[in-house]
Amino acid sequence: MAGHSKWANIKRQKARVDAVKGKIFTKISREIIVAARSGVPDPAGNFQLRTAIDKAKAAGIPNDNIERAIAKGSGKLGADSALEAIRYEGYGAGGVAVLIEALTDNRNRTAAEIRVAFSKTGGNLGETGCVGWMFVQKGVVEVSLTLPKAGRGRNRTSQEEPIDEEEFLEACLEGGAETYELIDTDTGKIAEVFTTIDTLETLSQTLRDQHYNVTQVELRWIPQTTLEVSDPDHARSLLRLMDTLEDLDDIQTVTANFEMADDLMALSLV
Repeated sequence: MAGHSKWANIKRQKARVDAVKGKIFTKISREIIVAARSGVPDPAGNFQLRTAIDKAKAAGIPNDNIERAIAKGSGKLGADSALEAIRYEGYGAGGVAVLIEALTDNRNRTAAEIRVAFSKTGGNLGETGCVGWMFVQKGVVEVSLTLPKAGRGRNRTSQEEPIDEEEFLEACLEGGAETYELIDTDTGKIAEVFTTIDTLETLSQTLRDQHYNVTQVELRWIPQTTLEVSDPDHARSLLRLMDTLEDLDDIQTVTANFEMADDLMALSLV
């Protein structure tokens, strides 16, 4: 699945500083509300809710905020504006396909904000389906490629050692994985393990049961074809578009099908 994590890598390299944590809290809280509303408000019996809570804890969201979001989604805090899941599609500079997922209580406001973001960066918001066919949704389990040193129960230590890749592959296959990619990040090497939507929960639990350090579980739109961006003006416009969209409170995820050389991306982010 080479190249499928390209945009995920770009997002890591231009990750936000702590100043935007408030926006991260808002986005994840909305995920929790929707998950609690769509299933039982108990993470033990609601995989979507459990995944959202794990994401919230990884982002440093206080437990009180998490519990409040669950209560809000389950209706324990009274009536609340219903959040609606909507997908938007469009084209960025140079014809790059952009897929956007939003949770909003006012679709007119959200559409207007997205349309402005596209128009200010040389792109345009399109009709539903105009680029969606270029993407496929997969389940993704992110695993840190270190794990507690070998041992059983109380004998397990806090030391870390590189994982055995053959054993890891066997565990992935046992959990129903389709493929995985090894990625170097600022905090070390990780594996992104891809599977079908229906198998995501099984894969995640299998890897956890075998003591692998699962750091994130999510659904992700993956481009089936990519477009190489070499024009500096297009690169700057695209990265500005992605940043603008991700800054909008209603936007949950933004995915694009472009690839860009690291040096061009670094230049464009200046």
